[in-house]
Amino acid sequence: MSSFDHPTLIQNISQSMGALRKAQPEAMQGFGQLAKAAMAGGAISEKHKELIALAIGITQHCSGCIGFHVKALRRLGCTRQELEEMLAVTVYMGGGPGLMYASEALTAWDAFAPAAEAQA
Repeated sequence: MSSFDHPTLIQNISQSMGALRKAQPEAMQGFGQLAKAAMAGGAISEKHKELIALAIGITQHCSGCIGFHVKALRRLGCTRQELEEMLAVTVYMGGGPGLMYASEALTAWDAFAPAAEAQA
């Protein structure tokens, strides 16, 4: 079980990046533009791109990535079943370490549950 509080983790990361945005505005704007262009819907939907990004974040062992992409998937209407199927592929490709971070992604999924779902 993950010891991360993903909502707080991504809030802290966002706040910490403020100093970098001030120090390196062009680089940070460039990264933001790259992210926006890469994640825009096209032949592959935004939701599917977020699933891919989450799989990469898991295999790269990035807890912040897990938090940001799970939150985006919730916003995009991803179902738990879609998430779990993607996690199975991630574990297949990433082995034991992938399994540990897949578990973390499920914890993040629950942490970002809408209030009505969390009470059910």
